[in-house]
Amino acid sequence: MCGYWVEDYPEEVKKIAEAGHDLGNHSATHPHMSQLTKEQIKQELQTAHQKVKDLTGVDMELFRPPFGEYDNKTIEAAQETGYYTIQWDVDSLDWKELGAEHEINQVLNHKHLGNGSIILFHNDAKYTPQVLDSIIKGLKQKGYEIVPISEIIIRDNYEIDHEGRQKQKSSDN
Repeated sequence: MCGYWVEDYPEEVKKIAEAGHDLGNHSATHPHMSQLTKEQIKQELQTAHQKVKDLTGVDMELFRPPFGEYDNKTIEAAQETGYYTIQWDVDSLDWKELGAEHEINQVLNHKHLGNGSIILFHNDAKYTPQVLDSIIKGLKQKGYEIVPISEIIIRDNYEIDHEGRQKQKSSDN
């Protein structure tokens, strides 16, 4: 949830929360986090957090950095603000608006698709509303189960690899 989206679409945010979906923080204004100070990052998170809390009563705990850009400072600021930073390892490329069939194929045939995959979609993408049902059916046909992200993330002693997948750190790290 971006703060400005919460302001523009409060009824949709309420519906998402009431349906039991995880709500995650995506910042107040969608900045490039690595260009901000740690305090500015915290302010972005706290502002979006408070908007969602005031509207839904939900205390978010998941954070996906805008543009998928993050650095140690961003992750530390998120942790200090009570957030777990997440990424994705399968990009639907819905934001490129390459067509419905392209989006379906991009997800269902993605080289990184596997158990624990996190698939990136955007709430304002042109083709996603019409293809989501086909993608979900295709994922289920491949034997995957759709679960809330809160059920698959690793919460302690992890790192995010260059492909956006969480990895448990070994005991010698």
